[in-house]
Amino acid sequence: MAEVITSGGKGSPMNLGVRSISSLLVEYSIPAIVASVATSLYNIIDSIFIGRGVGAMAIAGLAITFPLMNLVVAFVMLIAAGGATISSIYLGQKNISKATDVINNVFLLSLIHSVIFGGLTLIFLDEILYFFGATPETIPYAREFMEVILYATPVSYVFIGLNNLMRATGYPRKAMISALLSVVVNLILAPIFIFSLGWGIKGAAFATVCGQTAAFIWVLSHFLSKKSFVHLNVRNRWLTGSIIRRIYAIGMSPFLMNVCACVVVIFINKALLESGGADGNFAVGAYGILNRTSMFFVMVVFGVTQGMQPILGFNYGAGQWTRVTKTLKIGIICGVAITTIGFTLTQLIPDTISGLFTSDNKLIEMSKNGFHLFFLAYPVVGCQIVIQNFFQSIGKPKLSIFLSLTRQLLFLLPFLIVLPPLYGIDGVWISLSASDFIAFVVAVITAVVMMKKLRPKTIVNN
Repeated sequence: MAEVITSGGKGSPMNLGVRSISSLLVEYSIPAIVASVATSLYNIIDSIFIGRGVGAMAIAGLAITFPLMNLVVAFVMLIAAGGATISSIYLGQKNISKATDVINNVFLLSLIHSVIFGGLTLIFLDEILYFFGATPETIPYAREFMEVILYATPVSYVFIGLNNLMRATGYPRKAMISALLSVVVNLILAPIFIFSLGWGIKGAAFATVCGQTAAFIWVLSHFLSKKSFVHLNVRNRWLTGSIIRRIYAIGMSPFLMNVCACVVVIFINKALLESGGADGNFAVGAYGILNRTSMFFVMVVFGVTQGMQPILGFNYGAGQWTRVTKTLKIGIICGVAITTIGFTLTQLIPDTISGLFTSDNKLIEMSKNGFHLFFLAYPVVGCQIVIQNFFQSIGKPKLSIFLSLTRQLLFLLPFLIVLPPLYGIDGVWISLSASDFIAFVVAVITAVVMMKKLRPKTIVNN
């Protein structure tokens, strides 16, 4: 007989079904946003250190690694996102034993994925980087960075996988601390490794790995402690077919989203290299600056959706539809507000932003023009992200996958094929903003239609 829980004290995840949505979103989203902002900032500051300490070609080399980094994230989010959603739903059903099974499975799957993906990628690293758009000038930087990152995938995969579960099982502040720990260690060590020791871009990678190792120790100690509400338990199931299938089914949405992002960045890099001619490497470097800036605000929105996830999963599992819809509405408002701030800043001070990353005038000018076009539809991006993650959080992966694929494949790739030959580098930036707007329209229509179909006939009001 499965062990169940019927109530919770202060700080218990059982409160997800009874406390006000606004207070829960503050409690769960603020720590996630802080962690996301910190992670984005250290990505940005790493890029600044690399650009200032190594050079413009190092920025371009770092941009070449973006699609591979998307793949690294894809194979861990396949496990982490699915595990977080399922554990929240089980807690909503008051079944702690099943939630523990999920944690055990996520831990082992994270290790298995890291060994397989990291090992294969290291063997074919140069071939992969050239396929992603590396040139003889940029591949040394890209290779040095990725070698260090790939050797440490077991640590990073367990950290990311369990950190998502930490938030989903009622510990948003501890999840925030783990992310902050990773960031602080990275920021302390990066300038030492890059400037003082002269390790260059490899130093940035070592600093990243050291930060993740510190966070890994923190997260693992939480799930090994019996004081934690849900923790690793040798007596529960570890590799269970039914749980693994559910993890993969729900995690398939963020997995495909990151795989699509990988494919898209390959097309973007190649389009920039072809359209830019002799300045192709600088165009790729400009995209690196734009991408880092865009991801800062996207990560803040992801912080909101990460805070929403346990609230949505728990209340959907408990049949409390009114609380589910209210959480979605508040999340959309927050998401749009965040990306609107991003739009405003990139239109008003593009020189200032790009100047943080590099002192190269050509790279700054390319980035400035890119900011104006790339971010045209940015205010509505927040809405699209929230809706896509909403369907993932309530265990409807097919809808989340549909919204992800339409934005990155169905809309963006045709634009990238048609517009760059006509408008050069500007065509690449316009392609990105046009696909964002169309994806927003599709997401809103999908949400309106599906919310009516998903609404249960009997609603539990609380």
